[in-house]
Amino acid sequence: MTTRPVRTAVAVTVLLLGAAACSSSGGGDPLAAKSTAPAASGAAGGAAASGKTVVVGSANFPENVLLASIYSQALQGKGVKVEEKFNIGSREVLYGQLQSGALTVLPEYNGALLGYLDPKTTAADKTAVNAALKEKLPAGLAILDSAAAEDNDSLTVTQETADKLGVKSIADLAGKAQDLVIGGPPEFKSRREQQFKDVYGLTFKEWKPTGDTTANALKDGTIQIGNVFTTDPKIVQLKLVPLTDPKSVFSVQNVTPLVNKAGLDDAGTAALNAVSAKLDTATLAGLMKRVSVDKEDPSAVAKSWLKSANIG
Repeated sequence: MTTRPVRTAVAVTVLLLGAAACSSSGGGDPLAAKSTAPAASGAAGGAAASGKTVVVGSANFPENVLLASIYSQALQGKGVKVEEKFNIGSREVLYGQLQSGALTVLPEYNGALLGYLDPKTTAADKTAVNAALKEKLPAGLAILDSAAAEDNDSLTVTQETADKLGVKSIADLAGKAQDLVIGGPPEFKSRREQQFKDVYGLTFKEWKPTGDTTANALKDGTIQIGNVFTTDPKIVQLKLVPLTDPKSVFSVQNVTPLVNKAGLDDAGTAALNAVSAKLDTATLAGLMKRVSVDKEDPSAVAKSWLKSANIG
């Protein structure tokens, strides 16, 4: 999500109990489109009636692919013609494609999106973040309803490192960060390095682009601190410790549809808002366990959840 505030490590751990390992999603050409026929050809909806195709995109990490598949299938359930373009890349690539109309719908994380548009924002809770987003987004783009589900950024360490350094929060890294190698998605350094300096006074020894292998890199000692997302089952499996963020460098990260308004009608909007109304953090963590640990296909996981939630 890359990157996306940690509220408490305890809450995250409770949500993830029973989860195990995580892995990246499948390969293939991320820009190759997958066209999908409407699942309910008789369903009402302007997009279906007009023949307009809604292009659903995703970032290049497993959870975003899962969310995009949920959005895609929810739209199809309303008779909307959908084209899927999953695994494209980071927000820096995706945002421009949404602005141009090459993409219509994207699963986003509200706090991370606001941080991308306004790095100096101080908005922290969902209401404030979404209000700020509505002011910052260009006229052609809009956010729809945010889900209760969150997948937050964290700075995470192993239990051994936490005990050795005596750290429970990011603030506890003061005077220690200069000896630590930090890892995360390739864009993590450019997005967050200055913030950690400004807010916490932290300068790390080295930044490594560890991507989907960040949790494993922590465990094998390649890095000492990493940007691990809080729905990652490896937090529990590898007994990692997300540090609290008392100064809220990471804001809330509610799953939120970001759309190109010209490409989505009222029926499509209603379908995506129905997803947000049903999706909470515990559910998302459970779905991610099925994808990352049990190795189920994201499309199949999305389909079964939509059926259980009576959506589509």
